[in-house]
Amino acid sequence: MQPSDRDEIRDLLKRTAVALKEGGVPFALCGGYAAWVRGAPEPDHDADFLVPSAEAERAVKILHDAGLQVEDPAEDWLTKVVQGNSFVDVLWRTCGHPVESDLIERAEDRSVLSVHMPVLAATDILVTKLMALDEHYCDFSRLLPVARALREQVDWHTVRREVADNDFAVVFLDLLGRLGVVGEEVGAG
Repeated sequence: MQPSDRDEIRDLLKRTAVALKEGGVPFALCGGYAAWVRGAPEPDHDADFLVPSAEAERAVKILHDAGLQVEDPAEDWLTKVVQGNSFVDVLWRTCGHPVESDLIERAEDRSVLSVHMPVLAATDILVTKLMALDEHYCDFSRLLPVARALREQVDWHTVRREVADNDFAVVFLDLLGRLGVVGEEVGAG
């Protein structure tokens, strides 16, 4: 990523958050940038926000009314806010499930690039990232630095319970235990 691309994504992240905030739409920063706010490496791609599924249509209208370029992708669980070569995903489904208000309510208010916004809790960041693992996407190399950076902020027993039905996630937790990132009692399946 070129530095100008990173600046463009950061600007778009801030503009999206401000529009959602001013429009009164409940939301939370999630994904790689939420992990970055909590100490993980800065991602080299888009930023992501969650909104409750019941607020999806209103969120799209608010973003459009704020003058942001909103694109409707083929997927029926998100919209994209676009600026130049950069985009922000606004999701109302994650890992095949509608985003519920309780996930947003657990987010913590943080300063992100000088804008206060809700940021997904570290445990929820890890759960959503791990639940995205499947036979089509299983890149542990992107997850390992995030897990290491957030390890002291995460309730690992909750993560293990929440991802127990995803074999790819369970194997990743086992790897974390073997590497000493988490205690063996959490890593052992």
